[in-house]
Amino acid sequence: MILDKLDWFIITIYLSLLLILSFYLSKFQKTKKDYFISNRNENTFFLAVSVIATQCSTSSILGAPAFVAFAAGGGLIWLQYELALPLSMIIIMIFLFPIFYKLKLISVYEYLEKRFDLKTRLLLSGLFQLVRVFATAVTVYGISIIIELVSGLSFFWSVLILGLVTIIYDFLGGIKAIVYSDVLQMTILTTVLIGISFYLINIFGGLENMINYIPAERLATLNFSQHGFGDGADFAFWPMLIGGTFLYISYYGCDQSQVQREFCAKNQNEGQKVFFYNGLLRFPLVVLYCFIGVGLAAYSQINSDFIKSIPLHNDSPNYNLALPIFLIQNLPVGIVGLTLVALFSAAMSSIDSVINSLSATTMEDFLRRFNKQKWSLKKELLISRIITLFWGVILIFLTFHVDDISNNVLVAINKVSSLINGPVLGVFIVGLINNKANGTNICISFFLGILSNIICWIFFKEISWLWWNVSGFIVCFVSSNILSLFIITKKNKKIFNWSFLSLKNMGLNIVWVTRYASLFLYFVIMFSLLYKINN
Repeated sequence: MILDKLDWFIITIYLSLLLILSFYLSKFQKTKKDYFISNRNENTFFLAVSVIATQCSTSSILGAPAFVAFAAGGGLIWLQYELALPLSMIIIMIFLFPIFYKLKLISVYEYLEKRFDLKTRLLLSGLFQLVRVFATAVTVYGISIIIELVSGLSFFWSVLILGLVTIIYDFLGGIKAIVYSDVLQMTILTTVLIGISFYLINIFGGLENMINYIPAERLATLNFSQHGFGDGADFAFWPMLIGGTFLYISYYGCDQSQVQREFCAKNQNEGQKVFFYNGLLRFPLVVLYCFIGVGLAAYSQINSDFIKSIPLHNDSPNYNLALPIFLIQNLPVGIVGLTLVALFSAAMSSIDSVINSLSATTMEDFLRRFNKQKWSLKKELLISRIITLFWGVILIFLTFHVDDISNNVLVAINKVSSLINGPVLGVFIVGLINNKANGTNICISFFLGILSNIICWIFFKEISWLWWNVSGFIVCFVSSNILSLFIITKKNKKIFNWSFLSLKNMGLNIVWVTRYASLFLYFVIMFSLLYKINN
């Protein structure tokens, strides 16, 4: 398939705007703090939009509609997952973020050295870098395949265009360019998704007519009949709510690619607002692209040739390509280019954040730690940019070799994060509440948590992978507390712990109690809405 010249013009204008924006913002990058955390002076709402944009990748935009429309056992049941978000935001805002912000961190893993020791910091920072760069390479691979399919460009040029543009504006503008571009990208993406939704409704002459073509089981939003313990149900209510809560706390509260945005806030109060806005705004966006999945399912019922037109993967239709195929077949010239820009936006908003966070952790956790010279502010900025370029090159290189990686990695890439999310969260929580724990026992406990999840993956396949986020946490938490009774160091770092006495300083004043209550009420409203749809 070959795009029209008008489509290419729209794409070129979009990419050019990103480069111009980054060049302009590069003038404001004077120090390492400017580059990685915007000197802690960034617009709060923009930060919240950037956080949402990072999470809303092409995997979400393409995978969620495919899951809703075509996946075995799929449907609107995916929306259960979002119930965990406001609950996890409340926990992060109360127990994690206030301590991290007060320490004026750039890398969240610095807390682990302050609380435990250097090896704990390097272990989790190094693991973050390894997992994130491979996962992001798979993301770039996926969107590049789509660009190749719809544009007629070769895979090589698809990767280079997507990768190089992202690297350049990341290299020049740092975190500020990422935040501003994410706002632009989310605006485009949301507008396009709304437009696609109305177009799908119009095809059927109304929402009710469209829904009539959908099998009832795909419209189910809640699954209380299964539990994910031995029944093979990955997407039952309880694993998605409880496992999802642990996953989100770990991801949003302990993962550099997310926490770094909150570190850009002007103060603790504004940083907590970022989590608050994220807890409110993400659900409508997820509803939007799940609704598109409903539309695709209905469309496939009235157009028998649609499924046949989807490219095959392992002799079966690759349903992740269903949305771009639909857009190409139905939308006019120019609008196709705009929708491809939206897909670019979804990919770039995730890639740019990861590259910058990889650079931040490499600089803060490794290079500065082991460099005995005191660098000037100008040299620190230069080195930070070079590290960004380094990770960008590594990312592109890995993307070209994704096909050489075991197929199991590609299939299980979402599960890999669940292997480590629980143990990572366990490390941070133990540090906050157990002042007897030390670096040795926490590292042992961390590996025990991962090992327990690997055992579940290999030997207990009928247990939902969402439960790994809980089991890994429990194993890490319990084992570290037991080991702390036997592995004792003379000088244990008792500072940086959470206590009930610090509640007020951590954000439990009347204003924030009201906001926490609002998020919990939002959870109740979300659940009530899904329950009503389900019944």
